[in-house]
Amino acid sequence: MKARYHNEKAETMSRDEIADVQNRGLKRLVRHVMANNDWYRARFEAAGIEAESFRGLEDLGKLPFMSKRDFREQYPLGMCCVPKTSLAEMHMSSGSTGTPVVMPYTKADIAQWADCMARCYAMAGALPGDTCQITPGFGLFNGGFGFYHGAQAAGLFVVPTGSGNTARQVTLARDFHTRVLGSVVSYSLRIMEVMEQMNVKLPDLKIGIFGAESFSDEMKTRIHDGLGIEAFDIYGMTETGGVGTLGQDCQAHCGLHQWEDQYIVEIVDPKTGAPVPDGEIGEVVATSLTREALPVVRFRTGDLSRVVSREKCACGRTHLRIDRISGRLDDMLIISGVNFFPLQIEKALLKIPGVLPNYRLVIENHGGTKKLRVEVEAESGVTGHTVAKALKEALGFTPDGEVFAPGSMPRPEGKAKRVFFEDK
Repeated sequence: MKARYHNEKAETMSRDEIADVQNRGLKRLVRHVMANNDWYRARFEAAGIEAESFRGLEDLGKLPFMSKRDFREQYPLGMCCVPKTSLAEMHMSSGSTGTPVVMPYTKADIAQWADCMARCYAMAGALPGDTCQITPGFGLFNGGFGFYHGAQAAGLFVVPTGSGNTARQVTLARDFHTRVLGSVVSYSLRIMEVMEQMNVKLPDLKIGIFGAESFSDEMKTRIHDGLGIEAFDIYGMTETGGVGTLGQDCQAHCGLHQWEDQYIVEIVDPKTGAPVPDGEIGEVVATSLTREALPVVRFRTGDLSRVVSREKCACGRTHLRIDRISGRLDDMLIISGVNFFPLQIEKALLKIPGVLPNYRLVIENHGGTKKLRVEVEAESGVTGHTVAKALKEALGFTPDGEVFAPGSMPRPEGKAKRVFFEDK
């Protein structure tokens, strides 16, 4: 495998060099936030942190955790560490509380985001001049702009379609010989369907970079077979600065490389906050070392993963690799006393011959008792009993299975909603 780099020196530095960069960056970060934001200063002082005596990585565990709740309570710019006149852009996502999570950017922050994304493009094998079609929307959500900033830094030719109008997406991909597709996983499935309806092939399409949704190996195989592309799982969120800021898997597909010169990534016990041994599942915690406007410090992402390796990868990169996200703490479902994640349902469904990748999980509330109904499209011959039996083997309890004809369930034009709730 011949690796491509956007910033080879940064992506292949030794473990000692990474530790030195992180140590110096963490000290600088603590001084920055304490000097420029009252909220950070009060929290750190309450934890006994003094900027001048802070020892860097040695004192990392003394820093308090952050969460989405902090962003919402400090909406819109209560945690910003630069004057508003220094801001160049903002993006946000909203959650179940209705209060948005806002991320402001200086010009330097945008450049940092673009560099992280450009590394991801190069890691996937994108070459300068390649046509890159960006399907996430260009708006307050960071996806479209993240792919765009990175593509500019990587020297790609951008087709900024945004979301929707899938027939036009397919036509543009054919006419402009799109080689790189930026998308959410669920929308790539819609593209596959429309290609079949239009009887159009996209022989130039080789690389798919997918963010915003966790997806199983089984789904990855469906995408590869349907679009004929190599699928990459990109990682990043609004709070860390946007899509791609944390990293992506390389062509060896043996874990998500984390950009450790830009972020410190920890895996902790979700209950105690204590570090877990490498290889054990825990919650991903991220600290941004180089961002100016709103750098997160020990941000609890809610994502579950594990450390795969700290050794040099076959691609030549030396940065920490974590496993693909297996679920989110707030996505966990409990039915019949069994804890599980939607991704486990997906894995089980896509192992059933004839089952298609469009599905919904409906949680029925029967006077306080919850039941699960799994709705899925499938070819003739697959029954609800077939689905229920397969899911019982995977989960340990029997949900209801309901099968629909291919093409009959609603199609998302962006990120798919998989879980629905009904009162009975």
